[in-house]
Parts: sequence; structure tokens; C-alpha cells
Amino acid sequence: MVILHGNLSYLLNIKNLLGWRISMHDKNNILLNHIKENMTIYIFMVTLFLTGIIFGSITVNSMSFIQKQDLFFHLDRYFIQITGEESIASKDILKRSFFFHLKYLFLLFVLGLTIIGLPVVWVLVFIKGLVIGFSVGFIVNQLGGKGLLLASISIAPQNLIIIPVYIIAGSLSMIFSLALLHKLFGRSVSGSLGRPFVQYTLVFLLLLVCAFGSSLIETFVSNEAIKAVLKTNYAIIMNSP
Repeated sequence: MVILHGNLSYLLNIKNLLGWRISMHDKNNILLNHIKENMTIYIFMVTLFLTGIIFGSITVNSMSFIQKQDLFFHLDRYFIQITGEESIASKDILKRSFFFHLKYLFLLFVLGLTIIGLPVVWVLVFIKGLVIGFSVGFIVNQLGGKGLLLASISIAPQNLIIIPVYIIAGSLSMIFSLALLHKLFGRSVSGSLGRPFVQYTLVFLLLLVCAFGSSLIETFVSNEAIKAVLKTNYAIIMNSP
């Protein structure tokens, strides 16, 4: 009896393990099928974002000398502020960063629930690329290789997380908006959007968690790194390349 009980326990453990593996396999299949079915939309969003980066870089080159000098003056003041005694507290940086991402993601979420808001989603993704392209382009344009170093430690770390977050959010917003369009004007009116809406909401909550992680990196990694670099090498960095 003891041997039989042990064998049954062993078989149950194997069954549970196989069930877990099958469940994970099903989830992976769902994710892969979703990506395959909507690959065009994801590629479109990535292209839109990259186009924004290119336009941001072009905008820097089209600025006049006076405009560049004026903007560089404000950048210099900002660097002095973050390295001085009146630097912004970490909790304030974290709060500002996270609430910015919160508002941006909430806007994308709401626009996905409307059909007419779809073009605005495209604009928001484009603008995000534009801002990053302009920020990096301007710093590199003014400081050369030293500007690339500053951009690498102050802009790149958090954007390694937040860029995919915005691209996924924009793509999901577009996918759900197109699903609504198909529901309203398609021939088939069967099926409910209740379950897709719940999934849509849950994924956006997950993206919000990732955005918070990005804000933590911006606050405690990027901000502290640029402070350390500027405090020790401010004069060298801010001299013209």
C-alpha cells in the first residue's frame, strides 16, 4: 500500500508538471499567434517611431545658430542645477517621470477605445520618437562625442524599457480600435468585446508597471550617473568639441 501510494503521488506530480508545461505552451502559442496576426501593425508602429527619430534629428540640423545657442544656454543651466545644491529631489523626479508616463499611457488606452482617436495614437507615437531624436541629436550636435556619452547615460537606460512600452501600447490601441471598427461596420456582429477589453486593460496595467520600472531607472540610475559625470568633468564636457 505504501508503494502504491508513493507511485500515485509520483504520477500526480508528473501530471501536474505536464499540465503546467502545457499551460505555458498554450500561453506562448497565444502570444506568438497574436504577434503573427498583428505583425503589420507592430511594424507600422516601429516605422512610425523611427520616422519620428529621424525628423527629430533633421529638426536639430535645421535650427539656426541663435536658436541652438539659446537652447544650449538652458541646457547648461539645467546641468548646473542638477549638480548644485538646489538639485531636484529624487522623489520629485520619480513622481514627475511616472505621472508623465501614466498620462501618456492612459491617453493611448482611452484613444484605443475610440475609432476617431486612431490618428491621434499615430501622432503620439511619432512625437515620442521626435522628442528622443531631437534630444539626442541636439546634445550630440553641440557636444560631439562627449554629448553622445551624456546621451548614453542620461537618455538611453530608461528608454530601453519605455520605448518598447510605448510601441506596444500604441500597437494595442490601434488593434483594439480596428476591432471596434470591424465590430461596428463589419458583416459579422456576433461575439462580444468584453473579454478582449479585459485583456486590453490588463496588458496596459502591465505596461504601466514597466513604465514605473523605467522611471526608477531614470531616477536612480540615469540621474545619479549624469550627476557623477558632470560633477567631476563639467568643464571638460561643456567646452565645445
